[in-house]
Amino acid sequence: MRACIVGAGAIGGLVGARLAAAGDAEVSVLARGATLEALRTHGWRVRRGEDLLQVPARASDSPGELGPQDLVIIAVKGPALPEAARSIAPLLGVGTMVMPAMNGVPWWFGDGIAALGDKPLESVDPGGTIAAAIAIERVVGCVVHMSASVAGPGLVLHKMGEGLIVGEARGGRSDRVQRVADLLGKAGFEVTHSADVRRDIWYKLWGNLTMNPVSAITGATGDRILADPLVMALCHEAMREAAAIGAKLGCPIDQSPEERSKITAKLGAFKTSMLQDAEAGRALELDAIVGVVHELGRRLGVPTPSVDALFGLARLYGRVHGLYANG
Repeated sequence: MRACIVGAGAIGGLVGARLAAAGDAEVSVLARGATLEALRTHGWRVRRGEDLLQVPARASDSPGELGPQDLVIIAVKGPALPEAARSIAPLLGVGTMVMPAMNGVPWWFGDGIAALGDKPLESVDPGGTIAAAIAIERVVGCVVHMSASVAGPGLVLHKMGEGLIVGEARGGRSDRVQRVADLLGKAGFEVTHSADVRRDIWYKLWGNLTMNPVSAITGATGDRILADPLVMALCHEAMREAAAIGAKLGCPIDQSPEERSKITAKLGAFKTSMLQDAEAGRALELDAIVGVVHELGRRLGVPTPSVDALFGLARLYGRVHGLYANG
């Protein structure tokens, strides 16, 4: 299988390195700037504890040079996705699968949900430009359950987790997704082939919806957020609102916010991805994690006052600090 990673950040770098090391795929990477130069000079590099995985990388800033692929894994940050989607046309052959390994709700999430109609989710795909560039028939849904960060250009620190959930965007299981699952499994990941990946995406979002913006605004790690009863009261209300939306989307949540918080507490003093982005001065992925829930609530007629408060505060923080420009 020919597989191309688009975006060699934390998750893209980890997946690309593992796939290249396993040797069951011809792996390439689309990158630019300092990351491209680091990949060309040092290859893939992933550090976990004292161990360093280092593998030669075929890296380019030209999709045309890499040519059509069997699998394209998109691992860019949400704000960079529209440009990435427009750029990957030379990577797409007749049967190319496209798997976004990203945070939050993807652009294709509303496809086929009657209650949402045919209008794209403006918060994650304004004007439907991403959907126009990447046909839904190509999409393999993915949920990432791993924690990693970038220590420098082309150098990934893998902190914890090996989990990947993959599945057809329109539901059900298929031979092509099983091939992807087998490929990732041989690379050392703990892979689940889901028959309802949309529900898996919503469940992860439900857990990340509140911790991410609160951590970005306050600079607090997960343990300090969970220890504040006033903050958690707001978070739990927002989670109940999101659960009501999920029920209307066919993505019910079989858990209480309090039960979910107990699971999150086991992670200790962790930094959310949004806090890491805020500290590094990177654009915040607010739209795919919080803004989309605000939009879905309005379109479905579900009141979301707590989600709206979190979104408004985080959006204002992002604008003041030059980390959010949408809307």
